[in-house]
Amino acid sequence: MKKNFLFLSLLQIALAGMAQPGYEIKITLKPFKNQWIYLGHYFGKTYPIIDSAKLDGNSQAVFKGVKNLPGGIYLVGYPNKAGFFEILVDKQQRFSVSADTATLTGGARFEHSPDNVLFTQYQQEMTRRGKQIQALQASLKIAGSREDSARISAAISEEDKGITTFREDLVRNHPEALISVLLKAMREPVLTGNLKNPVSKADSTAAYEYYKSHYWDGVNFYDGRLAYTTFFEDKLDKYFNQLVAPSPDSVIKEIDRMLGFASINEEMNRFLLVKFINRYLNQKYMWEDAVFVHLFEKYFSQKTYPWLNEAGKKTITERAYSLMANILGTPAAEIELPGQNDTPLSLYAAEAPFTVVVFWDPTCGHCKEVLPKLDSMYRARWQAENIRIYAVAKETEGTKKDWHKFIGDNQLTDWNHVWYSREAEKNRTDNGIPGYSQLYDVQSFPTLYLLDKEKRIIAKKLTYQQLDEIIRLKQKGQ
Repeated sequence: MKKNFLFLSLLQIALAGMAQPGYEIKITLKPFKNQWIYLGHYFGKTYPIIDSAKLDGNSQAVFKGVKNLPGGIYLVGYPNKAGFFEILVDKQQRFSVSADTATLTGGARFEHSPDNVLFTQYQQEMTRRGKQIQALQASLKIAGSREDSARISAAISEEDKGITTFREDLVRNHPEALISVLLKAMREPVLTGNLKNPVSKADSTAAYEYYKSHYWDGVNFYDGRLAYTTFFEDKLDKYFNQLVAPSPDSVIKEIDRMLGFASINEEMNRFLLVKFINRYLNQKYMWEDAVFVHLFEKYFSQKTYPWLNEAGKKTITERAYSLMANILGTPAAEIELPGQNDTPLSLYAAEAPFTVVVFWDPTCGHCKEVLPKLDSMYRARWQAENIRIYAVAKETEGTKKDWHKFIGDNQLTDWNHVWYSREAEKNRTDNGIPGYSQLYDVQSFPTLYLLDKEKRIIAKKLTYQQLDEIIRLKQKGQ
């Protein structure tokens, strides 16, 4: 009987010692009383609020939930969202925080959270060294001699080395702490010797390759805690802007590699998908259309996510369908519409080494400015080179009469003009056929495309001056 009792007692103690599910963060935040405070976190450049609690008359409140919080940097927001301070959440999900806004620069006090004790020590050290560097930099500006400047510069360099040493010691002594994970992810490759000061083209190439290959050292793309930080998105942006070759194949390869690891972590997978789909939704460069279409086909067309609502998926899908038909290097969609005498005119019927397709609106103020200039370019250079303009006038507020009048007033007589009525677009869409506006992703007027002899898209959504530059380059390459 005693053995059974002893067994039950030990079992109860063991169960009591097991980590309880959910989070419970007790907050004391002076001087606020009887006001609401908020719990949020970083998510790239956004700060979603996930919980709120009301402070009592003793400035105390509790954030509490039945599910564990994903690890990362969280924000405790003041009443009226007038400010905040940071805390870490990871393995310890039940702890206490005491803070006073009057003394918060010295750090909050934590109980039962070694991660946050270490985080506070790190913040205090960075603040102390930061003030020393600022003071030295101020002295450097008013240094009276070269010797003083050299001495102060050396002191600044020593402080920078001290910061690096402090961080490395922290990581070495606390390898499992969340702050160590974040510091390792923040590191950048260190170049030495000829890599740091290249003396030849080979050195420069080797430096680039070394830096790129070691850029993500210390980063695990399946670690969702990195999504809840301020620096990770900036690190991603730098990598794609400075180190990845500007081509769809290179960008797609990097995206697929990252998402391959991230797929096992819900938060990182969500972070990267949101990041990439928003980045390539509106393309900065013509070739980025292929990246967006790839994202849609591989990660969105046949998949659903709890964080993506129907409106969001509809936006992504419609954008992808608009881009699919006009990816660079692919044949342009055929257009056949009535011309000025109502006879159908086909885009593909006109043979030319290059064809400029322009979508415009007779009532569009910008079109009234651009089209005459486009015609001047045509008459000055393109006409003699047998380059054709196929102009699609879309009916909006204007009428066919406005269309004819604009053509006549501006003497745009040598172009192939067609009229795209509301009725014609409705007939297509009612029959399940994409409208020409969708096929050519027309979101503003005028929209210009450049096609080659086989009517393949070689440029789009550029100015007529840029199209002319591309034509010159293509002609030199022929």
